[in-house]
Amino acid sequence: MIASSRNPRQTTHEDRRSARLAGVQALYQMELTGEDAATVAQEFIEHRFADAPFAAAPDETLFRAIVDGVPHRQVTIDRAIAAALSENWRLQRIDSILRAILRAAAYELVDRPDIPARVVIDEYIEIARRFSDDEQCAFVNAVLDRIAHAERAAEFAEASRHGDAAS
Repeated sequence: MIASSRNPRQTTHEDRRSARLAGVQALYQMELTGEDAATVAQEFIEHRFADAPFAAAPDETLFRAIVDGVPHRQVTIDRAIAAALSENWRLQRIDSILRAILRAAAYELVDRPDIPARVVIDEYIEIARRFSDDEQCAFVNAVLDRIAHAERAAEFAEASRHGDAAS
């Protein structure tokens, strides 16, 4: 059963993790094929959610938010990523699956203040581990941490005031 806004079942951490993983895969497919968000999202929902080996049924609402939100806000997202990269790196140089991971995570950091930044970072590092080595995961962590501190400075300041290790 797919967790969505039409489904009264409470979504779980695993449903959201599966949605993020599916979102990254959909963004990757969109970049490689040039297909639009609506087409790819519908394909995933109709075919891949049931057939793919997700740990849990992806939360359709979060999945659609990622797949629709990234292209809608791509200029802002890509600028946030570019600002977090060192001078010697360009977004186009980054492997396409890592680019999809960074874009999905940056979307959540930029447009989803309802999701704590540390949750976003941790979730996407876990996804990066599925596709890359430790060095690339460290790269993803560093970039997302820079974006989070730039986009969510108040959240990190609040965590520091309360003694949280979020900064």
